[in-house]
Amino acid sequence: MKSLLGRKIGMTQIFTDDGRAQAVTAVECGPCVVLQAKKKTEKDGYAALKLGFLDLKKSGKADLGAAKKIGLEKAKKYIREVRVPETLDIPAGSVLNCDIFAAGEKISVTGSSIGKGFQGAIKRHGFTIGPRSHGSKNNRITGSQRFMDRGGRIPCGAKMPGQMGNARVTIRGLKVVEVLSDKNVILVSGAIPGPKNGLVVVSNRHAEYDAGKIAVK
Repeated sequence: MKSLLGRKIGMTQIFTDDGRAQAVTAVECGPCVVLQAKKKTEKDGYAALKLGFLDLKKSGKADLGAAKKIGLEKAKKYIREVRVPETLDIPAGSVLNCDIFAAGEKISVTGSSIGKGFQGAIKRHGFTIGPRSHGSKNNRITGSQRFMDRGGRIPCGAKMPGQMGNARVTIRGLKVVEVLSDKNVILVSGAIPGPKNGLVVVSNRHAEYDAGKIAVK
């Protein structure tokens, strides 16, 4: 499994060879710096890499000191762990760019969906609107919650009004349409979760890192 941190730039469209317009999402993918050597199953219980993405303008002494240990001048804004194979060995300070992905490759994108605040059951769950005739008081209410034969309790997970969005979402089966290595940008087919400039994790759990495309310190 290979993963990389990225930032959603926005959506656009490109034209295929047969002249059809295809909706794509531009993602700034990398460069990501390996902040810590690979965690091992024998010691930590799982194998993972700690990646850093984007420089932090202002940082504390602790973060800045940890960055200087691996030769970085600034601390990283986003720090995440990604799972890697047991056989992978990448030292701290190595750099991963978007060219670890190739055009036509299937990927998964994980991010936080756009928060829409407190919403009613109609917008949040797609409930049917009630009658709008004169005297009707059942326009946008949820109606009956549950039966009363079990103590009148409402079980957990019932579809009710509440917070909508701002949740961790993973979209699988997306395809890398094009890789722009000079700009560290990849074009992904369709839409991905999150707002513009939102952090996303791009991964392919069925592929491995190409050692020739890793800038080892």
